[in-house]
Amino acid sequence: MPMTGNAVRAAHVSVLALLTLCGQALAQAGQAQPKVTDPHFKIAPGYLERSELPNSLALLGPPPEADSAALARDEEARKATFPLRSTERWTLARTDADLAFPQAADTFSCAMGVRIDSQQTPRLYAMMQKMLSDLGLSTYGVKNKYNRVRPFVVHNEATCRADQEAILRSDGSYPSGHTAAGWGWALVFAQINPERADALLKRGIEFGQSRVICDAHWQSDVDAGRIMGAATVARLQTDPTFLADLEAAKAEVKAAKTKQVPLISACAAEAAALSAR
Repeated sequence: MPMTGNAVRAAHVSVLALLTLCGQALAQAGQAQPKVTDPHFKIAPGYLERSELPNSLALLGPPPEADSAALARDEEARKATFPLRSTERWTLARTDADLAFPQAADTFSCAMGVRIDSQQTPRLYAMMQKMLSDLGLSTYGVKNKYNRVRPFVVHNEATCRADQEAILRSDGSYPSGHTAAGWGWALVFAQINPERADALLKRGIEFGQSRVICDAHWQSDVDAGRIMGAATVARLQTDPTFLADLEAAKAEVKAAKTKQVPLISACAAEAAALSAR
């Protein structure tokens, strides 16, 4: 069916809006910044310009050297996760590896006590997407400098997500961008819903540990990712747009609590998986 004049004009407006969004992302990418391999960190423009992000090259040292005590610790942490493979905790780690939306938002719904989605908490949902860019991109200075090889490559094994392995092979392991995102989200969620702070921070910790369980990251990658996540959140606390979204998200979550909408039954399964050791 031919498009009407109004439909054509609406389509043009939609295209222009999309081009504007892409232009914002490209403007950030044009700041002579490190190569970004993981497409998850390009979902939406962040709150911060690349030049405003914390500098991982200034905050982190190099990854553990060969035959060092630090690398031995990484190997021990990896081996300690072997009993979790093919368990519910392994399955949860596989889900945690998905930074695409809506899954990434729903990952923290149980800990938040309310469903995080585009309908009930739209401001928080969009906030998570913007933060993901800032949190993930904060790791790339060191990622690209050292280009550390991931444990599954070193040991010629499979991860919990075969569909992501091609990207992981060309994306530096240190520090963990997934962990930076998960820990950064958890810190902000604890601000939004302080009554659930312990549960949210615990979930943020486990989100990072999922990367070790998946054999996608070394423990030192995860530890360094948490540093970058916390540093990025500290910087966001000075950004007016972020602070406005933070207040709006608090109101959304408060309103969602009053509705007392029951969460998905998967919360019980998540709790059981996280208790596995």
